[in-house]
Amino acid sequence: MIWRPEHLRLAINAASVALWSWQVDTDQFTMDERAFGLWGLPWSREVAFEDLSAHIHPADRDRVRAAFTATRSVAGPYEIDFRIMAGDDVRWISARGQGADEGIVDGVMFGIFLDVTQRKQAEEAHELLAGEMSHRVKNLLAIAGGLTRITANSTTTAAEMAQALTERLTALGRAHDLVRPLPGNEGKAALLGDLISVLLAPYDDVGAFASRVRVAVPRMGVGERTATTLALVIHEMATNSVKHGALSSDLGMLDISSTTDDRDVFLVWAETGGPAISGPPDMHGFGSKLISRSVAHDLEGELSYDWQESGLVATLRMRKDRLGA
Repeated sequence: MIWRPEHLRLAINAASVALWSWQVDTDQFTMDERAFGLWGLPWSREVAFEDLSAHIHPADRDRVRAAFTATRSVAGPYEIDFRIMAGDDVRWISARGQGADEGIVDGVMFGIFLDVTQRKQAEEAHELLAGEMSHRVKNLLAIAGGLTRITANSTTTAAEMAQALTERLTALGRAHDLVRPLPGNEGKAALLGDLISVLLAPYDDVGAFASRVRVAVPRMGVGERTATTLALVIHEMATNSVKHGALSSDLGMLDISSTTDDRDVFLVWAETGGPAISGPPDMHGFGSKLISRSVAHDLEGELSYDWQESGLVATLRMRKDRLGA
């Protein structure tokens, strides 16, 4: 097959390549219609570099000017990526050509523009994800270190410490699995009901009753830090309930509900059907101290206990404006 000029144009159109030429002595650019459309400009026979550069993002303008000037002396192919302002849109453009005047004809250099906006957005998303993952890993390592020290002080054997620490870290892992972007501009969070349900799911298939853990809370998002704190609180309370409360009995039931006012969210933990309560238990262990410190510091709230004859009713008060943290 013999290639004709129209075949080359078909290939250029298929690749979405925009063509330009640069008259280096007069600093004038000549571009095809695709290039003008890429820049969001009406077509004209020529456009001065300064007029064209007025549409380059201010943060990139000096860099692009220096890069184009450097192509006159640097041999080999070059590629310059920069942002342009096309109306209300910000686009990423890649300018490519040959340096050191290679291929120059009568003072005119030739090259192409490519729209690389999608690639740049993907790269930015990957960088954001990598940064977020690094941030979360550092946070989790710091939390794991603190939990290790607390667990070491509250257990007497290596096996007991390993079990307690594993359970706490597993609860954190389940909570962080739920932290994700939410629809409707609700931010990056977990849904409160989903978080509680997942954390308590391991306790819902024990004994004769199915669905003995019931969660009924309004739809609201909680952020990463709040999810971490709630995971620790719910794990410690569930552990105590398995040892001494409603979750220690085949007939025990646990209901989680919530109410709100203008300032706070109140999460109510109500146990029924467990062993008879003779009085408030000792609440001075490391688990209880961990809960109190986490709630006060991270949620600007408090956890109160009502040891009713039918079972424990605990109320967790949290500041609304801290939920998204």
